[in-house]
Amino acid sequence: MTKPPLDILLCAPRGFCAGVVRAIDAVERALTLHGAPVYVRHEIVHNKYVVENLKRKGAVFVRELDEVPDGDAPVIFSAHGVPKSVPEAALARRLFAIDATCPLVTKVHREALAHHKRGRHILLIGHAGHPEVVGTMGQLPAGATTLLETIGDIAALELPDENNLSFVTQTTLSVDDTSEMVAALKARYPTIVGPHKEDICYATTNRQGAVKRVAPLVDAMIVVGSPNSSNSQRLLEVAEREGCALVRLLLRAEDIDWSLFGGIRSLGITAGASAPEVLVEEIIDAFAERFAVSVESVSTADESVFFPLPRELREQAAE
Repeated sequence: MTKPPLDILLCAPRGFCAGVVRAIDAVERALTLHGAPVYVRHEIVHNKYVVENLKRKGAVFVRELDEVPDGDAPVIFSAHGVPKSVPEAALARRLFAIDATCPLVTKVHREALAHHKRGRHILLIGHAGHPEVVGTMGQLPAGATTLLETIGDIAALELPDENNLSFVTQTTLSVDDTSEMVAALKARYPTIVGPHKEDICYATTNRQGAVKRVAPLVDAMIVVGSPNSSNSQRLLEVAEREGCALVRLLLRAEDIDWSLFGGIRSLGITAGASAPEVLVEEIIDAFAERFAVSVESVSTADESVFFPLPRELREQAAE
């Protein structure tokens, strides 16, 4: 039988960002330098495939530091950042701690600390319970930060000093939703102080921009990524908002429900910032078994950002 034709539009940029590359490289470099085990607090990035691959190499993932035995084995903090109490606890136990927090998340931490030192109350736009939000709020004393998840949260605010406010945001939010919330904050609190440069990271912005270009052009769209990945979930929402009739977030090819994709003639594919390119290729190969595919890349931005490894690993590698 002749395979039906399928035009695949590949979003670019997609997949790994510089912060994710740095975090994964940190675990792999630590394993090379020190051998297994290397302990990692929480998932180094939100992708099951990546985590399982690192486990096979000797990484041990833990939820909290009290699961790490005493000794000189490295313990790495994930790319999402951690509350200030975590490195303090590691220091108290004399653990060999390596901080793989994305530098763009660290930027938000520093902004929040600077606002706090200036006596401003901080409003954090983000998702409750997300590790990045927990880490950012954990930089400051209890009560110094108020989390805002929706426009409704802004309307319900009751603050003692409305003229001494600042805001920061999670780095992996919807660009459009966050713009609406920032506009609402500025409308209610004209003197509020924001970041010098927006906190949503370049990778989140660029990947959403590519989806906005592709989603209106295709019958269906696949976002390669994990369900617990914030930036991947936002890509799904952007594709739906741009009018694509069928959008699915999938970890790998085995998760494809072929009953949904049988009648399509065009497909867009993107990947969250923690999803490796091998999974994108796996999904393209799966469609190529059933369709006569043609693949075209749709690029909306060039990325050349690079973050060096944490200092401890750079110094030891040099030695």
